[in-house]
Formats: sequence, structure tokens, C-alpha cells
Amino acid sequence: MLAPIPAPSRSVKHWDEALALMRERSTDLRGAEAGVERASGRWRQALAALLPDARLQAGVAHDLLNPNTPVGVAPGAAGEGRTVTTPTGTLNATLSQTVVDLSAWRGLSSARHAEAGAIASLQDTRRRLVLGLARALVATVAAERAAELNRVGLRRALERAALTRRAFELGAGNQLDVVRVQQDVAVARGALIAGDERLRQTREALGLSLGLDLPIGVDPTFDLRGLVERTREDCAPLERPDARPDLVAARAQVEAARDSRRQATAGYLPTLELGSTLTGVSTDPGLGRFATWNVSAVLSVPLWEGGGRAGLVRERAGLEAQAEATLEAARRDVAVEVARARRSVEVAESLVRTSMESRDLAERTDRLTRRSFETGRGSSLELVQSGAALRQAELDLVLREFERVQARLDAFLTQARCDT
Repeated sequence: MLAPIPAPSRSVKHWDEALALMRERSTDLRGAEAGVERASGRWRQALAALLPDARLQAGVAHDLLNPNTPVGVAPGAAGEGRTVTTPTGTLNATLSQTVVDLSAWRGLSSARHAEAGAIASLQDTRRRLVLGLARALVATVAAERAAELNRVGLRRALERAALTRRAFELGAGNQLDVVRVQQDVAVARGALIAGDERLRQTREALGLSLGLDLPIGVDPTFDLRGLVERTREDCAPLERPDARPDLVAARAQVEAARDSRRQATAGYLPTLELGSTLTGVSTDPGLGRFATWNVSAVLSVPLWEGGGRAGLVRERAGLEAQAEATLEAARRDVAVEVARARRSVEVAESLVRTSMESRDLAERTDRLTRRSFETGRGSSLELVQSGAALRQAELDLVLREFERVQARLDAFLTQARCDT
């Protein structure tokens, strides 16, 4: 059990490698990018309702019962000296343009806000992925260090057990001393087994953060202390917490929902559309001629549609209320998260200092206890207790140091924007 846990088949050596792999394989990032593409498509569809609609339609028709009669052609369409051919060929060119349609304009505004929200959501997804990757790297390095300390602790427990057995064989100890140190060895083995499993789980979590379904390790040369500086190269700090992308996205969703409700309400208003149609038919002699060209103005006034419009307005109003509630909840969460992140740096610094003092005292106590036991003035209980306290103090110090690194990362990335 003193042999280290086998290294994974793949490890990351530096931050750029991990970040590039995450960007390449992250399904969350692909989904956010697809959301931007979808929102852009919705905006283009909303814009199409306000742009001219031009169509060209050609057809050939033949009356099987009256083969000499042109199909679908008004009398005199061929003009003087010409006759409409049979089968009859037709060509229709239509052009329509919406002049007044407030509902379509509201729909365009809603789609524009939705697109802005999707872009902000993509930025927030990048920020969260960078934060999650940094946390996974720190957790993996911490687990590897903890596993190493667990083996050191087991080795020391075995040394104390050998020392106690030797004292018992020489008549300077009793059976109780031997049982106590053996119990301490069993506790150290249990901590080692649990620490190894935590290391395996953190490696698997790191693999998932990188978009892989296999455990990923961290190379010993990985510069964990410079991780905060490296993340500053990929993300920019924000001056205000309310400028964080998730809040920007939530506000954009509120605006989109509000314009969507206004779009439904504007459906009660009339619309005005201009249209023009050019019709041509095949003639003999010649290829054909344009028979008619008309221009029309259509005013549509909605009267009654069975209450569907009122139901749509109520539905959109509910969506707007939900979006406002989501924005307020997000605003509160961000305020608390930023305050905690800022405070956690000071707390982590204080905990590291106290853990260092505790480790130094535990190491001194264990050294003095071992010396007292070797000279016959100390008991096995004191020896076991001092050894267990030293193991726990060393493990606590390592965890506190990594928590300090994580606190600095959180303090920066909780109020940052990652555009790439």
C-alpha cells in the first residue's frame, strides 16, 4: 500500500493545453454556441416579416375535356392579333411589402434581445467552464498531494508500530501498547484507501471537465501557483457585478419577454400591406405577352379569433413575470457570490497561517513524544495520539494551501467575462 497509485494514461502539463482541450470537446460550450446560432436565426426570421416578399411562379395548364380552350386566362389577355396557346403557359411575378405592422416590429425587437441574451449566456458558459476547469485542476493536485501525505502517514505509523513491538520484545512495553499502535496503523490504512479513491474521482472529474470519459492526471510540472495569472490572460475583470454575463443575459431575457408580450398585444391593431402582381401568358404568334399588372393595398383589421389572441397575451405576460423573477433571483445570487468570493481570500489566508502553526506544533509534539517513548518516559497512547495529530495537521495544511489558490481563482472569475 506504500506504493503510489498508478498514474493515468493521460495528463495535462500546462493551462493552455487544458483550456484548448476543454474548448474543443466541451458539450456545454457547443450547446451555448448553438443557442447563439438559433437566436440569430430567429432574429432573421422576424426581420423577414418586415422586408419585401418577391415571388416568381411559372406553370403550364391544359384542359383535357376542352383541349382548345385556354385555362385560367381572362378574355382578351392575348391582345390584338394573338391567341392564347393551348396548353397555356403562365408566368406570375408578385411583390409585397408590409407598410404598417406593429406586431412584426415588436417581434423583431424581442428576437434582437433574445440574441443578445444568447451571446451573454455563451460568455457566461465560457466563464463557468474556465472556473470549473480551474477548480478541477486544483482539486486533482490537492488529491494527489493528500494521497502522498497519506502514504507518508502510513509509513510513520508502521515505523511507530515496529518501534513499539521492539520495545515489547525487550520487555519495555506491554500488549496494550502494541494494540494501540496497530489500531493507529489500521486508521492510517483507511485514510490512505479513502484518499486514493478521492484521487481517482478527481481525475475522473477533471476528464469530464476536459470533455473526455477517462481519468486525466496533472503533470508534476504543472504551475498551479501561476494559475490565477494565466486565467487573467483569457478573461477580463468587470468593474461592476451587475455587468456579469449571466445578469446581462437575464436582463436581455426580460426585455425579450416584454417585447414578446407587446407583440401579442399589437396583434389587435390593423396592418397595411402593399402588393403588385405581373401576369404573363403564352401566345401565338410570339412567345407570350404580359397580360395584367396590378397594384393593391390591403388593410387587415382583426375582429374576432375566438379569444386566442387574449390567451396569447396572458401567456406572454406570464413569461415576462417569470423572466423578471429569474433576473431578481440571479441578481441576489451574484451579489452573495461575489461577496463570499472576496471574503474567502482573507479567510483562506488566515486558515493557512493557523494550519502552518498547528502543523509545526504537531511536528514538534510528535518528535518529543517519540523521544520520550524511546527513553521509556512516554506511553503508547501519547505516541499514537501525536502521530495521528501530525498526520491530520499536515493534511489540513495542504488542503488549506489549495483552498487559498481556489479562493483567489473564485474571487477573480466570479466577477469576470471570458470572451474566448
